Amino acid sequence: MKRIKVAVFTGTRAEYGLLYWLLKDISSAEDMQLQLLVSGTHLSPEFGYTVQQIEADGFDIAEKVEMLLSSDSAVGTVKSLGLGIIGYADALERQQPDLVVVLGDRFEALGVAQAAMLMGIPILHLHGGEITEGAYDDAIRHAITKLSFLHAVSTEKYRQRVIQLGEAPERVKNVGAIGLDHLQRSILMSRDELSESLNFDLNSDFALVTYHPVTLADEPAEETFKNIIEALDTNQQLKVIITYPNADTGGRKIIPLIEQYAANHPKRVIVVPSLGQRRYLTAVKYATVVIGNSSSGIIEVPSFNVPTVNIGVRQQGRLAAKSVVHCEPTAEAIKSALTTALQRKKSGALKSVDNPYGKGDACEKIISMIRYSNLSVMKKFHDISRREG
Repeated sequence: MKRIKVAVFTGTRAEYGLLYWLLKDISSAEDMQLQLLVSGTHLSPEFGYTVQQIEADGFDIAEKVEMLLSSDSAVGTVKSLGLGIIGYADALERQQPDLVVVLGDRFEALGVAQAAMLMGIPILHLHGGEITEGAYDDAIRHAITKLSFLHAVSTEKYRQRVIQLGEAPERVKNVGAIGLDHLQRSILMSRDELSESLNFDLNSDFALVTYHPVTLADEPAEETFKNIIEALDTNQQLKVIITYPNADTGGRKIIPLIEQYAANHPKRVIVVPSLGQRRYLTAVKYATVVIGNSSSGIIEVPSFNVPTVNIGVRQQGRLAAKSVVHCEPTAEAIKSALTTALQRKKSGALKSVDNPYGKGDACEKIISMIRYSNLSVMKKFHDISRREG
């Protein structure tokens, strides 16, 4: 029996966490061979060297591609992308996969998609069709869609948007959000186990904070994070877990602010560069509120019936559950949104939140797509007829 060689790319901690169960399923499938390509912040000590978590989880890494420059500028990001494309080309040439799986909208993912397309390797794109108007990720996501042959999207609305981009309906499947598979399959920690793991007492209310730079709109990362701190300091009853931002332009400027804030409040605030998926989801489960502008606050957090304070325009355009409170990046707006979120949590209004991103069975559907699709790089542009439109 010929095994399908499936190369799966991961360049960030968040992306890997979402891919975890899909990687497990590909590894255990008798008719598939996993080729794991690891790059980006996974290989950077500055961002937690999270490749160690991948190895600790028992995955064999086929290729490690260094590409991230120690730079916080747009030019540095572009040069990192260029280095990545060179490394990905070599890696794909060595591995000769039948299919490359790419998730989302990161510039690292764009690089591997460009390399695969030019080398004639079909691409399966996860989480296409979504909108994040405040970040260049939005354009990257749609670009990857056009480079890809198969599409596994998270809602029917996003499926229609990918078709609107010219992809044939039979190649676009609504499988739900892949990260929600953790709700059905992962065994999370207890609150005490989480506290012990972090060496930080969490047996009281706490906020989980992740804020990434906004790469298109006028939303200065440092100023916004100072506003978040001001809002947190008006809620002294909350302890705080803060994770590092990603490697986008401006991300490194936030890190000294995060570290200094924790140093000034060692009994109330802890900084963790990367929690890892199990600790992160455990923290979400027991959090009083999640704060920031990560996609996780929109997609995964509502399934835990925990409120999200979504700041600024980075996630603008995404479908969101009623547990998400959107606000401007000003101190007063964040304070008001945090008050609203805490009131919703206390009142019990979030006990039955309807998450539009599915129920947690995406991986099974994606495996079926890989197994039964006629893989190709040839595709016709699908024009929407007047009846379809």
